Amino acid sequence: MSKIKVHEYKENNRDEWEDFVLKSNNGTMFHNQSFLDYHEKGKFNFHHLMFRDGDELVGVLPGGLQENGTVFWSPTGASYGSIVTKDIPFNLALEIVDSLLDYSREHNYHELFVIPPPLIYSHVYNQHIEYAMLYRKADFELHYISHAVPLTNGNYFNNIDAKARRIIRKIIREDKIKVVESTDYDAFYPILVKNKAKFGVKPTHTLEDLYKLHELMPQNLKLFLAYYEDKPIAGSLLFLANKKVALCFYIMLLYEYNELHPAFIVQNESIRWAQENGYEWFDIGVSQDTTAEDPMTPAQSLIYFKERFNARGILRSTYHFKLSD
Repeated sequence: MSKIKVHEYKENNRDEWEDFVLKSNNGTMFHNQSFLDYHEKGKFNFHHLMFRDGDELVGVLPGGLQENGTVFWSPTGASYGSIVTKDIPFNLALEIVDSLLDYSREHNYHELFVIPPPLIYSHVYNQHIEYAMLYRKADFELHYISHAVPLTNGNYFNNIDAKARRIIRKIIREDKIKVVESTDYDAFYPILVKNKAKFGVKPTHTLEDLYKLHELMPQNLKLFLAYYEDKPIAGSLLFLANKKVALCFYIMLLYEYNELHPAFIVQNESIRWAQENGYEWFDIGVSQDTTAEDPMTPAQSLIYFKERFNARGILRSTYHFKLSD
């Protein structure tokens, strides 16, 4: 039996939880209770866990229960989950994973699904938790491919595709499109809805969700809007996931203005802002074809657009434990 004790998160643990995520090695805004608060009460059956070595908090795990309380998912209602820790040695990582499995069996969970943030989100590269899960015979449910731009090798603009540079310089020279920082989600959201509808999907967030997130975590959201003749025609919304990675959660344009290439200038201004503000990576998000039967099918044209900005493929994997039939 692991010496690590596991208990369910309660509201009186909020300050301790938030402080731990802030000072952790791999925590993101998606692990914060303040992020999860944007969900309407009762929408999910949240069941967050805390791991203690004696009195010391050594890990937290946001998550929720499905299938009548028999299946645990981390994250629930967020993009990334899994166990948040400091930069810990392997023996502690294994004890934490073992304590999670013990807790899960004691509570009759049949399955666990865990989605860690990609390695680039860790301040010190350390995959002890992931290896411990694999050592305890986790398998993989899915792998998604994300794409992220490295920002630590000089001016990122010099590393992007030559044609993309020419397009961006032409837009800047002609000065017909203005990109501004904004909090006008009312202007952004119709672009988002119309863009998503082209692919037969709806945005992950409602307009009310975005305003609620901005109210809860204003320091973690950064909105850019591109205007042409005083009309918003494109935009990007960044989630500043932690001090290392800026995640472009949405980049959108009105396709009737596609010949003006507004997505290029919005992307450029977003990445430039991230580099100037000390971020090491600009994550442009997953690159899957949402219309395909196989959820792992890559969206080739989307990947090509991201690669023009010097983006690299980053795996986002779902770890899976089957504990009983």
